[in-house]
Amino acid sequence: MKKNTVVLLNILFVTLAGVILIFLFNAPEVTTPHVPKDKNHQIFSGMHKKEAEKQCEQCHAQGRKYPLSENHPPKYRCLLCHIRK
Repeated sequence: MKKNTVVLLNILFVTLAGVILIFLFNAPEVTTPHVPKDKNHQIFSGMHKKEAEKQCEQCHAQGRKYPLSENHPPKYRCLLCHIRK
């Protein structure tokens, strides 16, 4: 490769890396609440994600103690947004 091509590729790489870093630093803050670390949720910490998500409806289905709002996103993928600590 010619020296000019190598220099141009390096400049392009550094520019692209800079754009990606700027994009990531300007990303919005995470606003989704974490899964609480209380005794009701502690039992799910060791479970596989899909197995734990099956248990969520015991308390969070319509007519249960803590139902989800009507405008809540897909109700079967809880741990896609709610992070276990």
